[in-house]
Amino acid sequence: MKALRYAIIGTGMMGQEHLRNIALARDIQGWPLTVAALVDPDTGMRNSALELARSLRFEEVQAVAGLDELADSSISAYVIASPNFTHHSIVTRLLPLGKAILVEKPFCTTLTDCEDLLHRLDQFSAPLWVAMEYRYMPATARFLERLANGDIGTIRMLSIREHRYPFLRKVGDWNRFSEKTGGTLVEKCCHHFDLLRLMSAAEPVRIFASGAMDVNHLDESYAGRTPDIIDNAQVIIEFDNGVRGMLELCMFAEGAEPQEQLTAIGDKGKLDASIPGPDRFWPDAGERHARVVFSPRDQSTPQVDSIVLDPSLAAAGDHHGSTYYQHLRFARAVAGDSLVEVTARDGAIAVQMGVAAQESIRTGRAVEL
Repeated sequence: MKALRYAIIGTGMMGQEHLRNIALARDIQGWPLTVAALVDPDTGMRNSALELARSLRFEEVQAVAGLDELADSSISAYVIASPNFTHHSIVTRLLPLGKAILVEKPFCTTLTDCEDLLHRLDQFSAPLWVAMEYRYMPATARFLERLANGDIGTIRMLSIREHRYPFLRKVGDWNRFSEKTGGTLVEKCCHHFDLLRLMSAAEPVRIFASGAMDVNHLDESYAGRTPDIIDNAQVIIEFDNGVRGMLELCMFAEGAEPQEQLTAIGDKGKLDASIPGPDRFWPDAGERHARVVFSPRDQSTPQVDSIVLDPSLAAAGDHHGSTYYQHLRFARAVAGDSLVEVTARDGAIAVQMGVAAQESIRTGRAVEL
């Protein structure tokens, strides 16, 4: 592995999770990875990330307020973890540099911005990877492996259920408004739409959704404006191979355990993955492990895989080690040793599915893709 130097743009919760997991990739794999720069206009977040970076032994890291101040031409890759609505402008600005880019989900917040970046990327030869961490949760990876092995036979039905806590506070409260997030079904659920597409091995052709803002943020006001982000929805997706998928999201279910449930049903059996919520929201719950369960149609004993996560990976973020495993793959792509696994097109289709679901809620009609 050749030496790689990262710049992290956006140093809030997710930016700091990237910091920790790049450090883990360095320490566990012995790879020559370093974070050379942190970019964030917010002084508090920038200083907090700088302190963390130094505690992780990134001694040469510089922290600056904007890209204009970043003069390090030796950067190998940029990690964009800034607010959703900034992704298009930041990627556009970085493309002429010809360096690798890892951009957090969602790829963009609008279809127009997605299409513009896809057009610009026609002339871009360096890796651009959209950060769909959910693909790399160990339980999800095991679930996808069993699907690919044909354990359940021909897939007919898929579902993802996420019952969780409300959106967290962000600097400037930008995540309270759809114009900046892309809307809940883009901001939060692009992960799930990406997984459903991956699970089905097909493309979506029709989406119908029902959802609303029923509980969360109703008593909040920002400069006289009330948040407009929905907090629950059910979405049905039809794929071009005949598979049907469903997403159920509820963001006022903090006590739910597990937080996420993935299900696939085929002509040979049923496969489930149960994934707990982040440990920091369950401080007194003891050990909680993800599980993958195959239930054959012949009613023989279910096959149960208990997924035990390395404590160091669990402590490095809220995504069950997936950010670590993602960085291992991204580093190989940056080094030229492997291909990008989550492309700009993957990111754009996930946004398209979210936008279609929100349009279906607005109109009460199914949306054709």
